[in-house]
Amino acid sequence: MVLCIDVGNTQLYGGLFQDGDVVLRFRKVSDMGISSDELGFFLKGVIRENGFDPDMIRRIACCSVVPDMNHALINSCVRYFGKEPFVLKAGVKTGLKIRYKDPSAVGADRIANAIAAVAHYPGENLIIADFGTATTFDVVTADKEYLGGVIVPGMRLSMRALEAHTAKLPKVEITVPDQVCGQTTEQSIQSGLYYGTAGTIREVVRGITAERFGGVRPIVLGTGGFSGLFRETGLFDEILPDLVLEGTYLAQEMNP
Repeated sequence: MVLCIDVGNTQLYGGLFQDGDVVLRFRKVSDMGISSDELGFFLKGVIRENGFDPDMIRRIACCSVVPDMNHALINSCVRYFGKEPFVLKAGVKTGLKIRYKDPSAVGADRIANAIAAVAHYPGENLIIADFGTATTFDVVTADKEYLGGVIVPGMRLSMRALEAHTAKLPKVEITVPDQVCGQTTEQSIQSGLYYGTAGTIREVVRGITAERFGGVRPIVLGTGGFSGLFRETGLFDEILPDLVLEGTYLAQEMNP
């Protein structure tokens, strides 16, 4: 089995792979102050409590955009699993041609998404939208060229900004609203978050399609925590919630 761990700014997202398939998924709030012992206990505990044997893990692969957690993460893997983890970072094999001006500046999660998307749709032009702390859009050509993309504040981050920087706007549940025109403050915020994000998706996809693909629409994929909210909108050709874990798994397979 292979344990894959994606450390994001809001959550740690983990998956256990057996014969290439995800057999366990788990999440934990990211904590930059966590110790390697706390993290090691958590990882072994969540694996064991879900009916799997931590001693059967043959390799660990990590994808992190939180440098302050990397030391604890690597130490926990070595100390509690006896494994030096593979870390997805600049310089490792990805199967992609990175065309970013500074390849080392691309977030590891964005590369993982691109790796997995290419595996799902080989030979296709792709846009991948990932709904995390930030909502990111990544562009990959049919020739596996990673061109870059777009980064905007995520839905939860936008909601927290409203709550933190206004006197009377409350925190709300992020959900699909019943109507565009909200009739309460809560409904209005929910509508703004949802339809504002939907509008962003449409405009970003339209702009990238015109700029990079000569007006021919590429395959558009959604992934990440809130991607399921847009399943019925027709904005995406497919929702693939595990892209970052799949890409991390595939990357470690390319780097034995």
